[in-house]
Amino acid sequence: MSFPGHGTSGLDRAPVSGGGDFLDLIRRAENHGVPLDALRVTAPPVQVEATTVLSFHYKDGVLIAGDRRATAGNIIMYDRADKVIELDQDTIIAIAGSPAVAFEMARTLQTSFQYYRRSQLQPLTLAAKVRALGKLIKDNLPMTLQGVGTVVPILAARDAQHQPDPSLYFYDALGAQFLSADFAVSGSGSGAPRSILQWINRWSGQPTSQRDEKAAIQLALQLLDVAAEGDSATGGVDRRSHVFPQVKLLTRDGLRSISVESLRESFTSLESAHK
Repeated sequence: MSFPGHGTSGLDRAPVSGGGDFLDLIRRAENHGVPLDALRVTAPPVQVEATTVLSFHYKDGVLIAGDRRATAGNIIMYDRADKVIELDQDTIIAIAGSPAVAFEMARTLQTSFQYYRRSQLQPLTLAAKVRALGKLIKDNLPMTLQGVGTVVPILAARDAQHQPDPSLYFYDALGAQFLSADFAVSGSGSGAPRSILQWINRWSGQPTSQRDEKAAIQLALQLLDVAAEGDSATGGVDRRSHVFPQVKLLTRDGLRSISVESLRESFTSLESAHK
């Protein structure tokens, strides 16, 4: 093997171990003075990340919500990111992690669901939708292992014909899916909301599944506001700019988005009650 500008190296005479191990070749090339510094990555690129998202069962169905902040390291890139995305009339995804990868996953699923519905004249089953997202996350494993492009989403979905009550699923970074009985939280600010929801559902005497729509929306706003207090990457409720989280509801009647006006009214009443 010859390297331009370096003549014939001792690599030509050295036996190749491991049946052509590329990493072994790199090590031996370095030992013989071949400059490979340009191939080294000293640090992964700073990536844009979106956090925090949460979801829980309430009396009428499932609430799924997300703050609006996207960050790159210690830089706030955008404060109006849409992290809660409707895939079809019966399916919602909330993204935490890399928006570039997550948005591409969402677009892929939207197209796949629509194509199947139009070509087969029926929607995908709930189980197929859950597995489809899991496969996309698994296919993203090489990026995840490099420390860039990680996505850990939450999925709320229902089967209008066979399972009208919505179900809630959360995933790990390798694509495994888990059915949640109570709640799911993901993102860098998920610690506090997860602990609070655990306490509410176990010890408060009023689990989220017993709360009506108004109480569920107020709880979601409170949780994201608390998350923002301990995590600079979470926007929570921006009182100065009047930026509110995204909140969507999935019930037996279908999918519905909560307007900014309704969120502002709910949060204002919360603040008034606690002054």
